[in-house]
Amino acid sequence: MTRTLGVFARAIQCSIVSALFGVLFGTDNVSAQEIDSLAPEQLEAQRVVIGEIRIVNGNVFATDTPEENKSLFRLANRLHIQSRQELIAQQLLFKSGEPYSRRLMLESERILRSNRYLYDATIVPIAVRDGVVDIEVRTRDVWTLKPGVSFSRSGGENTSGFEIQESNLLGYGKEITIARRSHVDRDTSEYRYSDPRVLGSWNRFLGSYSSNSDGRRRYLALQRPFYSHDTPWAASSTFLDWSRTDQRYDLGQVVDEFRHFQERYEISGGVSTGWRDGWIERFSLGVNYSNDLFTPTDSLLSASVLPQDRLLAYPFVGYTLLQDDYEKRRNQDQIERTEDLYAGTYVQASLGRAQTNWGSDRDAWLWSLSAGTSFEWQQRKHTVVLNGDVAGRIEGREQRNVLGHAAMTYYFRVTPRQLFYSSLRASSSYELDAERQITLGGDTGLRGYPLRYQDGTAQALFTLEHRVFTKYYLFRLFHVGGAVFFDAGRSWGRGNARVANPGWVGPAESEQGLLKDVGLGLRFGSSRSAFGNVIHVDLAFPLDGDRSIDNMQFLVETKNSF
Repeated sequence: MTRTLGVFARAIQCSIVSALFGVLFGTDNVSAQEIDSLAPEQLEAQRVVIGEIRIVNGNVFATDTPEENKSLFRLANRLHIQSRQELIAQQLLFKSGEPYSRRLMLESERILRSNRYLYDATIVPIAVRDGVVDIEVRTRDVWTLKPGVSFSRSGGENTSGFEIQESNLLGYGKEITIARRSHVDRDTSEYRYSDPRVLGSWNRFLGSYSSNSDGRRRYLALQRPFYSHDTPWAASSTFLDWSRTDQRYDLGQVVDEFRHFQERYEISGGVSTGWRDGWIERFSLGVNYSNDLFTPTDSLLSASVLPQDRLLAYPFVGYTLLQDDYEKRRNQDQIERTEDLYAGTYVQASLGRAQTNWGSDRDAWLWSLSAGTSFEWQQRKHTVVLNGDVAGRIEGREQRNVLGHAAMTYYFRVTPRQLFYSSLRASSSYELDAERQITLGGDTGLRGYPLRYQDGTAQALFTLEHRVFTKYYLFRLFHVGGAVFFDAGRSWGRGNARVANPGWVGPAESEQGLLKDVGLGLRFGSSRSAFGNVIHVDLAFPLDGDRSIDNMQFLVETKNSF
């Protein structure tokens, strides 16, 4: 009975709004052909309500076009299970009968585009009649089954594996992975299940188990996130149990190693005031338990001095201030994909207190702070993005384990298909925990050098890159781009690898000075697959360093950006 009355009341509301629409604006019927001339702001000003929501989800290949009407593409479409319409509908922040809101349309687009199983998403009004607007949600699937062999190379080291992964199981957005991987740190057999929409809700579940050559890793997480700017509350619980062998590097070589037993529990919750004049405030409260134990290994490289065991149990509070400011871009960090650039300002802070009567092995304040903003001029031809974060502990009156990062990224749009990119990244530490390192090398952006080449207490890396986005569409599978680049960076100070091993033979970072490389490469933007957006194939040539470094580094990697 209550549901019937609700439907009846909504019908009356729609009729009243429709009548007011006709009286105020003298329009009884705006056809689908006329919708293009009606701006979204006008729809909001006219206070129309949402009528039909039509979901149009395209398959992997558009076989109704001559370019993709091929037997192989038709077979791929038949084998692929498309995303269910209810899965897409569940992620929309609006419903039929509610007032039209351009802000919620744009935010729903961003939520849909964040899914790996969708290539793109757009939401458009298609018809207005009698104060009611019909909405069309357009998406396109990508191939989500990944069987077979994988390979990548960076910093002079190879990573290979065999895996079966499905990131849109039966069209319901679930992900399942069975994988066997081999890389520089360990061999891993992984089993993973992820459900970002538990029983059609906004709750998320992630569980993974890894049997590794040096131990095991178990992880569980159940979360209800702040899925939108208007979400009033959130909650999270996570568990991590990881036993492994950690290695400390210098000059691309293992200096020593030790066993690390890591255990983490965290439960937290948060509330938000929602969207207010373009800003969102969030407050959080939680408890954290972190236990780190260290033992020697049986290897000749076993560390002579182990890191100190550490047990921290503490409550914490957090605060977030977020500006609702996003921009659609194309051919910036992706190739022929819609990108959601965050162009606003944000601040995040947290503070926790560990005490021995809570079970900790010491009294300490744990703190963190992060912030970012961006600037644009000349009609978005120039964009600068600034980000920074710092975290640490206060034990007594002494700072411990302080680590900060700062980054400035500059984009200059030369032409629609050419972009000049530069970035300056820096990291600095103070009394860093002995198991942690700040390393610089081929795996962290200095592409002409071995991985983890330099170890220090601080580092800086400067990158220049000219990006070209071609019109070439390889096999209707990959959009092709290219880049020429220059990297320059160095580390300062005696890092933990050298502090723990004063007898280690090798030139000091100050003697090596600034390390530089130049290179060029191809980029293949995946338009049909959910597994990595951009494939990098690079040749990098070091200009400095010792004689043991190869004259050329060959890199093959799959990354989320250009």
